[in-house]
Formats: sequence, C-alpha cells, structure tokens
Amino acid sequence: MTDGGKAVKGTGDATPLADFLSKALALVRPLPPVDIDMTQSTGAVLAENAVNPGPLPAFDYAAIDGYACAADDIAGASPERGVGLKVLGDLAASSWRPVRLVPGTCFSVAAGAALPVGADIVVPLAWTDEGMATVDVRQAPRRGHGVRRMGSERPSGEILAHEGRRVTPQLVALLAAAGIADVVVRPTPRVVVIATGDELVDTGRPSQPGQLIDVNSHLVTAAASEAGAHAYRVGICDDEPDALRTVLDDQILRADLVITTGGTGTGPGDMVRRTFSRDGAVDFAPIAVYLCETMGFGTIGPEEVPVVCLPGDPVAATIAFEVVARPLIQRLAGAEPVFRPSVRANLTEPVSSPSGLREFRPVRVAERRGGGYTVAPLGSTSYTLSGLAEATGLMTVGENATRVPAGSTVDVLLLDRNR
Repeated sequence: MTDGGKAVKGTGDATPLADFLSKALALVRPLPPVDIDMTQSTGAVLAENAVNPGPLPAFDYAAIDGYACAADDIAGASPERGVGLKVLGDLAASSWRPVRLVPGTCFSVAAGAALPVGADIVVPLAWTDEGMATVDVRQAPRRGHGVRRMGSERPSGEILAHEGRRVTPQLVALLAAAGIADVVVRPTPRVVVIATGDELVDTGRPSQPGQLIDVNSHLVTAAASEAGAHAYRVGICDDEPDALRTVLDDQILRADLVITTGGTGTGPGDMVRRTFSRDGAVDFAPIAVYLCETMGFGTIGPEEVPVVCLPGDPVAATIAFEVVARPLIQRLAGAEPVFRPSVRANLTEPVSSPSGLREFRPVRVAERRGGGYTVAPLGSTSYTLSGLAEATGLMTVGENATRVPAGSTVDVLLLDRNR
C-alpha cells in the first residue's frame, strides 16, 4: 500500500504506540526537586504547592490617587451640591506611620498608600476640586471604591499555585507579591542530542551526492528547547560503535535524557541499533506509527539515563519526537499532562491513511468564528519539511482507518497557534 507516494511497510507484530509509550513513561521518573530562588524558576515545574504565607494584599491600601475618607461623610455629594472635607495631610505609597480619620476629614493619598483607619472609600481626583487644605467632593462613589482590602485577592494559607504547574512570569509576579522568595521545583531537564550517519555534513554549505545536511540535530535540539529542556546539540557522530560510545561517555554526565537520530533500522549500516542492541540496553521493537516504525527506548550507563532513538528521516524524527520524546521530557520536568493540548476539529477534505499504523498527519488548524475548529490537510507537502513548517497541528488517524471522509470530526494535537 502507498500513501502520498511513500511505500508503507507491513505492520506485522508492531507494538501499538500506547503500549510503547506507557512502558517508556513508566521507566522515567520526574527529576528530584530542588529549592531555588523564585526569580530563577521561570519555565520550571513546581514540585510542591506554593502556599500564600500571609494575606494578599498585606494591608488595606488605596488603589488610585485621590482622597481617602469615610463614605458616610460624603453621602449625597453631587456637582450641584458638593461636600467639603478638611485635608489632614498627604500619604505617599512609602508612608508607614498609621493615621486615623475623624468625622469630616480626609487624607490626600497616592495609589499604593496604606489606608487611614476609618477610611472606606477613595474619591478620584476628577470628582473633586483637588483642594489642598480643604477639598470639595462633587460626586460620591460607592463604598469601597478605590480601596484594596487586606486579603481581598488571596487569603493567608491559600494555595497560589499547585504542584505540577509550570512557572510563568505572571506566576513569578504573584509569588513576589505574596513575599515568597524561594520555590521548590523540578530542575529543567538536560537533553543531549546526537545525529548519526557517515553521510551527514554540517549546515552552511550545499549538500552533494553522498552527503546530506544534518537537519536532525538542529531540529531536535530546537524541539527539546521548545518543550522546556536545556538542550545540548552534540552534532554529528560517525557510523562507528566506538565513536558513539565515546560521545556517550563524554556527554552522559550532563544528560537527563539522550536523543539520537538515525541508525535505527535493520540494515548493516544502522550503527545505533547494532550498538545498543549488543549492549542489551535499548529495545527496538517495531512501533505501529506511520513513518516512525523504527524507534528505540532504554537506559544507558550506571545512572541509567533514558535514551530515545529516533528515525533518521527529518519528518519521521519530528513526529517521533512529538509522540515519544516530548512526553518523556515533560515527565522528567514533572509536568502534567505530558501531552500537547488537543482539540476536536472538522476535517475539510478527505484523507487516506495506511492500514495498521497510527498516523499523525501534519495539518493546518483554524478556529471558526462561531466556535470550534477546522482542520485542512497539506496535500502533497504533508510529509515534507516545507509542510512541517506550515503545519499548526498533527491530526491523529487510528490504526484501523484507511479513509477519513470530509466533514469527519478528528482529534488534532496543537503545535503552534500563533501562525
């Protein structure tokens, strides 16, 4: 059978992706937690709940510039009939001495200033004559206007962020406001990327017969970084077992995960499979995923560092990374869920799919004005680097589906919704 001009191998006793991935995820544990400075935690995943140590805000304060007073003192104020108040003084955001109102008085306050005792409203400057010794209030806002009460945003002891949440700049701001200086997170996974093949040459020059540009090490390094890892591109390794072992010996101490590309087939030149199979460390069972039937997973070295062996074809390597390597990175980071977000979408054109293999087809995803999503196939460019550069999702087609009609509702993994 063929699809898009590519021959599809017989599936035989290929392992379903779900079985392969569940075994791999079972062998990978989240990295041990560390306590780090909150400002250095962006991108990491919380290893325990972040609990608010005190009320937020910590005290009553003015949310706007204006005059802090008692609402009862200005009840009925209007442009036609203003209410006069004596201004007892000015309060800046840096003012720290407690002050108290008496009936018929107010304080001029800046946003952020602690609220005087007895004040329950801040009148905006525009609703007054902006007087200095006395002020004429010409409109009365509702009680509580312009005021932020202690604990109104988050009470003391409340969980600000749950274990498993990735730290964002916005969360850093919330933690800082709560007075949290350190957080317990999972370290960012360190991923070492190795491309194998005697035919590979570095980018920056045109390829010639017998030479192929090393796309995979750049591709996988970028993908691992996008997944939240510290990714290290080792570059090209020759098709020699001793060369691969030397690279691994050099790199394994700084790796939480090793990803190789190429050499996973059964041919005489497939060095990665021959090397790891000889050591008995990596399982290369055939996988029932279109274009990615040859993947490996296992652990290497005394520290039993996980290793994922992806196919050498760049498009196949991309799909294999998304469905296997990326979830493993998320597991190491302690993130949940480990999979990309998915949506149900309406298929705009019919597609055919190989029997017996789960397919992750690159597609364009669009949101409809009335709600929901549509998904459009990329035609003849689906399984090319050009198509991948245009794709915003991977449409999932099950092993038993050989044709999906237009109008069908399909599952789509979202890759990039900004294009």
